[in-house]
Amino acid sequence: MPILTEQEWDIFTKEYPNLHLLQTTAWGDLKAEFGWDVTRIKVKNVGAQLLFRRLVPGFSWGYIPKGPVGDDWDLLWPDVDELCRRHRAIFLKVEPDLWAQKNQEVPTPRGFKPSPHIIQPMRTLVIDINGDEEQVLNRMKQKTRYNIKLALKKGIVVRPSSSLEVFYNLMEVTRVRDRFGVHTLAYYHRAYELFHPRGACELLMAEYQGEPLAALMVFAQGKRAWYLYGASSNEHRDRMPTYLLQWEAIRWARSQGCIEYDLWGVPDKDEEILETQFADRSDGLWGVYRFKRGFGGELHRAAGPWDRVYQPTLYTLYRWWMQRSERGN
Repeated sequence: MPILTEQEWDIFTKEYPNLHLLQTTAWGDLKAEFGWDVTRIKVKNVGAQLLFRRLVPGFSWGYIPKGPVGDDWDLLWPDVDELCRRHRAIFLKVEPDLWAQKNQEVPTPRGFKPSPHIIQPMRTLVIDINGDEEQVLNRMKQKTRYNIKLALKKGIVVRPSSSLEVFYNLMEVTRVRDRFGVHTLAYYHRAYELFHPRGACELLMAEYQGEPLAALMVFAQGKRAWYLYGASSNEHRDRMPTYLLQWEAIRWARSQGCIEYDLWGVPDKDEEILETQFADRSDGLWGVYRFKRGFGGELHRAAGPWDRVYQPTLYTLYRWWMQRSERGN
């Protein structure tokens, strides 16, 4: 089986400079330190970074986030199947780096079945950050441009930071206020340590008179950037720190050569529903949609997810358990 080292994976993926962040060696290294087994394989011109995690004693599940890399996926599946059998995987989940076309789903690959359970957000807003800054600003809604200018006028300062402890404290405030899940401080530390030295990540902090009000971590790979983690305090929200913070993250992404900025996660609803209901809803991702929509992004829906089943009986039990857990929430 053609299992690749990190160096070999980096050499292979140089042929695909715009591969997704979640297929980079740094992302695999991050997940490897927090409970996942990571294997990278390649057959001819197609490859994948696979993650495995124990699901029940003696069995795991496999995951290909935003991959495979390359076009002829059918070449890869026999080796993927063998790898999954070695790991005693109940199933393999694939969330490809593909967008579904409007009103048209991407066909499910042979040997897979559509899955109701997602890991990464199904819908997102992607901002075109090509052109000059004035063009990018002009694609935003007028109120968002106003709030960016207001933050500057009211003394908000955004700067790069390496203070992960301050960032985590803001994440904890956000978790309590908005009922979001967050990673551990160690997780954010390791993400920063892996990506920042490569020029692929920046931690930005918005402050007022030295007091941290908001922060985010932005990532870049190829021509794309992603806003993965963000947080804000409950203080001085009238000064609109998050708007200026997001604008500075976009400016950083542009400085890295990116032309797209992915805001990473909005409610999985059609645009008509989002636009008619966002003013009245704040549950789940609705509150962040109200904020994100102002930056002028285009709504996209991801293809998949798809499951490839190896242990049908255990997979049925897994599906039952997931449905029961969802009803409990």
